[in-house]
Amino acid sequence: MIRVAVIGAGSFGKNHVRVVRESPRAELKFVVDANLERAREHAGEAQAISDFREIIGQVDAAIVAAPTVHHAEIGCALLAAGIDLLVEKPIASTLEAATQLVDAACRHGRILQVGHLERFNPAVIELERIATLPLFFEIHRMSVFTLRSLDVDVVLDLMIHDLDIVLALAKGKLDEIRAAGISVLSPKVDIANVRLQFDDGCIANLTASRVSTEKVRKLRLFQPRQYISVDYARQAAAAFTVGGPEGIAFEQLPIASAEPLKLQFDAFVDAVETRKPPKLDGATARKTLEIALAVLDKIKEHTSIVEKTLASGWKP
Repeated sequence: MIRVAVIGAGSFGKNHVRVVRESPRAELKFVVDANLERAREHAGEAQAISDFREIIGQVDAAIVAAPTVHHAEIGCALLAAGIDLLVEKPIASTLEAATQLVDAACRHGRILQVGHLERFNPAVIELERIATLPLFFEIHRMSVFTLRSLDVDVVLDLMIHDLDIVLALAKGKLDEIRAAGISVLSPKVDIANVRLQFDDGCIANLTASRVSTEKVRKLRLFQPRQYISVDYARQAAAAFTVGGPEGIAFEQLPIASAEPLKLQFDAFVDAVETRKPPKLDGATARKTLEIALAVLDKIKEHTSIVEKTLASGWKP
């Protein structure tokens, strides 16, 4: 069994702690958090510590679920110490920091997997299998407001999952980005709408919100002679295909339900054991981050227009 440390025991880090503890392929050695009491709360039989450097020389791999701004500092130090990493998404807060992580993994011959969790959703795995030539995406990802992840915009918090999936499935080169977004309940962008256009004619419309009254996680994909609907939350997918004696054939796709976080960790363990590149490596995650940051730049252009409108004398 590989020896594992989880760094960051917050709202999502504690789920990583559970998955590692339940895995028959790994041993949870450390839970690390700047808040030592929180680390102790989730550590169980593992050792609770507040300084990630104490794990060096005592583990084979680590999961970095600390705030995004600390990913590069923590990750580069551990990669240099010979520790394989699973880093939560987004890979980093800046492209420079992401590049540092990718370069460190390459330089030290370490595994660097990034936690774009939806890629391990069984419904998305099935979508990857049957997608041929995507021409149109319509994607909605909405959540009720919580105090979690308010250190990043909704694009880096929620939409980045769907950007990753679109970039993985689209066949053409990204040509144009149009985006708009506003802050509602936090200083960051809370709701955003994006339109991506590829050079083969593919269009992707994405909406992400963390100020919704309900939780929605849905993707619709249109390709020649076929429409595919995916419900991330239900892990369900259906296909409508043109052709056959009845004109349009409907099929509820066969999907075996499973916890994506466990599938992701199993894939990470596979990469650690075999030394083969992970399904979602640092270079891929860096590219997704690059597009997400470009989306935020486009949103800033929209924000400047809104600010001018407000400054013109508008009153509630």
